Amino acid sequence: MALPITLSEIAPRISAGAFILNSGLGKRGADEGTAAGLHGFATGTYPFLKSVDPATFVKVLAYSEIAVGTALLTPFVPTAVAGAALTAFSGGLLGLYLNTPGMRKPGSLAPTQEGLTVAKDVWLLGIGIGLLTRGTIDREPRRVRKAAKTLAKANKKVARAAERAA
Repeated sequence: MALPITLSEIAPRISAGAFILNSGLGKRGADEGTAAGLHGFATGTYPFLKSVDPATFVKVLAYSEIAVGTALLTPFVPTAVAGAALTAFSGGLLGLYLNTPGMRKPGSLAPTQEGLTVAKDVWLLGIGIGLLTRGTIDREPRRVRKAAKTLAKANKKVARAAERAA
């Protein structure tokens, strides 16, 4: 059985997956101060998070990062699924960058020194969109690949039978 990924997808999945998995593992044991800081940063952009306890927020964030990182690193997870997860996750990160005051230079998308740590996550969005595209648009459906393989086998049988008959 073939894996649902190609060789060209391995490097971006490993680089993004290892980075996000490590980040999630590091947040699992976050102290109250760290939880409050991360929660405060996120609520500035996503006000609906104000009703969530900071410790709960960081726990959900950590396990979400672990899930996304693991999906990227697991070759049995289809590329479209891993790409969709990464695109959604990185979209949330870029929302923080775009909507948090002080992250960007006035009237520009260019980051300030404070925004640089979040702005760099645009590479995750690029990888996510690339994987999502590769996994959905660029890939032949499984039934088409299977039909092509069956047809190739049938053609070989016909060719062998023709050789024997000649």
